[in-house]
Amino acid sequence: MSVQDNAAGERQADWKPSDAIKPSPLFAWPIQPFATLKWLLLYPGYLLPWTAFYATLSAVTWLYLTPDMATMKTFNLRWIAFIFARNLVSVVLVIGAWHIQLYVRRAQGANYKYNSRWPAKDNAKFLFADQILENIFWTVVSAVPIWTAYEVLTLWAFANRLIPFVDWRSHPVYCTLLLIAIPLIHEFHFYWIHRLIHWPPLYRTIHYLHHKNVNPGPWSGLSMHPIEHVLYFSGVLIHWVLPSHPLHAIFHLQALGLLPAQGHVGFERVVINGGASIHTGDYGHYLHHKFFECNYCSELVPLDKLFGTFHDGSKEAEELMYKRFRTRRQQARPRAE
Repeated sequence: MSVQDNAAGERQADWKPSDAIKPSPLFAWPIQPFATLKWLLLYPGYLLPWTAFYATLSAVTWLYLTPDMATMKTFNLRWIAFIFARNLVSVVLVIGAWHIQLYVRRAQGANYKYNSRWPAKDNAKFLFADQILENIFWTVVSAVPIWTAYEVLTLWAFANRLIPFVDWRSHPVYCTLLLIAIPLIHEFHFYWIHRLIHWPPLYRTIHYLHHKNVNPGPWSGLSMHPIEHVLYFSGVLIHWVLPSHPLHAIFHLQALGLLPAQGHVGFERVVINGGASIHTGDYGHYLHHKFFECNYCSELVPLDKLFGTFHDGSKEAEELMYKRFRTRRQQARPRAE
């Protein structure tokens, strides 16, 4: 673990997991049936705790916090405003909970924090010269409205049977399997969208805004340029062609809107009462913010490994990234006359 000065001038170590990041066993070859089942069903794994938690949240949202299908057949400001308010409240509650516990109360200090420094203040590169305020601004002003627009259009299309609708009661197995598969579908979509916006012209005009967060926190997850939000939330359009239920679209969008807080939380674990802790962070994505050209998606699917952009957090991988940085700097220097 490297050592830095934190905001109070104290010397603290940056947290680094002791084990290298490993891709999920789902796509391993040869097939690992027992390891895959353990990863799928046991804690911690694919379903537990977070997929199950957000799937449950989405079910509650569909059953109790979504207008009925008859109402959504026609556009009406009242139900559209309700969807927007519901999404905004969910963002404030979920992201705010991570932020208050870890960054306002600092309940565990910098323990398990990947970068022991705290979010930037009095930094002119951020709006309002404040990293957190800029992150909140882009989340509220851009992310939530664009998320809501996709959701409103999708629910309206479902209500009018303009897109393929599957009834959960008639096809429970299919609907359950599709719900479980949505995080995988998202990773495939996100990898290619992410690679696209790292193309230099798009990076300089769009994606640079997100990457100002070299030391990300929970509010950094949705701090993006509006065009990036349009691309990012477009993953829900799979349900315009793949037979689905509105619950699938709600789960997909809530995962897109709420899980980035966890992926950018900046801590490997959150300590709870009694000294126990629960895994929360995404060290692989933290390394993406640190090195820019690696880990374009999570280890859930092996696309980074397949295309040579995987950084497993090891010393060897880190040395390779620094070597690439040095090579690019040398290539960028103007040649002597």
